[in-house]
Amino acid sequence: MLYLTNFGAVVQLGERYAGSVEVEGSNPSGSTIATTKGRELVLLKLGAQVSIAGKIYSSLERAKRLGCNTMQIFARNPRQIRRSFLDDQDIKTFKDKAKKLKISPIAVHIPYTMNLASSKKSLYKITIREFAQDLIEADKLGADYLITHMGSHKGSTEERGLMRVAEALEKILEATKDCKTKVLLENTSGSGYWLGYVFSHHRFILEKLNWSKRIGICMDTAHAWAADYKIDDQQGLDILIKDIDQQVGLDRLKVIHLNDTKERLGSRHDRHCDIGKGNIGMRGFSLIVNHARFKDLPFILETPKESDDDDIRNLTTVRKIYKDDVLKRN
Repeated sequence: MLYLTNFGAVVQLGERYAGSVEVEGSNPSGSTIATTKGRELVLLKLGAQVSIAGKIYSSLERAKRLGCNTMQIFARNPRQIRRSFLDDQDIKTFKDKAKKLKISPIAVHIPYTMNLASSKKSLYKITIREFAQDLIEADKLGADYLITHMGSHKGSTEERGLMRVAEALEKILEATKDCKTKVLLENTSGSGYWLGYVFSHHRFILEKLNWSKRIGICMDTAHAWAADYKIDDQQGLDILIKDIDQQVGLDRLKVIHLNDTKERLGSRHDRHCDIGKGNIGMRGFSLIVNHARFKDLPFILETPKESDDDDIRNLTTVRKIYKDDVLKRN
């Protein structure tokens, strides 16, 4: 049986396809959309960090023009404290457009101004307040995930910093009991005093939160490389996957940030570059986007860009890698 995709291509059941299709009975999550005689068509969930310039719902139209079926946004200026709240009508329009354009899942990234691990009482208090507000607003938008870094423990110890993160999140979860949006803790490169460069940090937080189901994980490939995970070959990727699974459970991994880097392995430096142009390389990303353990996960690009052309170039690279490694499940 053949299906016509939204890119005009024709695909067969059992083929992995890097786009989205319009078929009756499709799965809105964008993964398996049809099965017959034990075979399935598996769609790549691929998106990018998209601007909210103009109106927040304009981001969905930008994502669709790029050919994305998932996306990530900042719901407000990421370099300022909150100045205002989203308009109710804009929120409704956003939710309606997301459904119509079939962009799912949607991730919101927390602003850079927050620090859950801060040893400064004033910033710590502001972070807890604004994080809770951002989580509530993300939930109103219908976003699936709110992604955050753990923060910097500068001025304190690593363990005390981790404890502050756990205590902050405990207060935030208590204040947002009705929210369905999950909080995802992103791994980091470990630059400076940043927490989250090893997944034992994620385990520490989850243990303190009694393994709350409202907390998940986001894995950034460039950060993993900088933190000494050699994910450019099968052995190194398997080590990363095993570590995530043993520390927190692979079922908690909900989003993968796809970013290459020219920094050396274990450098602790966070600097992104185009897919395939860095040290992870085409081989590494081919292994990642086609790995069976990641087949249902959204891949979101945070690669450098000055215009949509940069996103299109990187999205095209990932789609080619995905279609070049066709997997058939019988």
